[in-house]
Amino acid sequence: MAAPTPTLEPTSLLAGDTAKWLKSLPDYLASDGWVLSYVLANAAVRVTFSASASGADHLVNVLASTTATWAAGDYEWRAQVSKAAEVYTVGSGAITVHPSFAAAVDGRSHPRKVLANIEAYLENSGNLTAAMYEIAGRRLQKIPLADLLAMRSRYQFEVAREEAASNAARGLPDKRRVMVRFG
Repeated sequence: MAAPTPTLEPTSLLAGDTAKWLKSLPDYLASDGWVLSYVLANAAVRVTFSASASGADHLVNVLASTTATWAAGDYEWRAQVSKAAEVYTVGSGAITVHPSFAAAVDGRSHPRKVLANIEAYLENSGNLTAAMYEIAGRRLQKIPLADLLAMRSRYQFEVAREEAASNAARGLPDKRRVMVRFG
């Protein structure tokens, strides 16, 4: 048995998954010739697709092979209906497209990436990949050692805070907390 088709636009989508929902617009019936189309856009990408008629409703069914080509990121979306020369905006919102596991993606957070680069530079200051990494417009090769060590401490703290939040979300204890019992 197939899952019921959602009636709202998704707030997130995994690239490479089918995007499917049924939109009812009583003032703009598909059976009267209205066509529903969507535009997803961010600073770098613009994606468009249309719904098909499903009786009086509009069925959005974007194939997995199509969403697989969508770049991961946050998008604003706008829905419009059109018929002949008439066009009306009927909705807008935001959606996050998450990367497909088929694509090579560095899923680390910003603090983890920066900490790894700082530690790589400290381990081998001749490592040009780490030496050329920019933080707030400053290159690691130009940061004094004392400043670099302070930044490493700050990012170690941020990574530890991320891990504590992740553990808490999974119901695990905070590794930073030490339990003591006095007898």
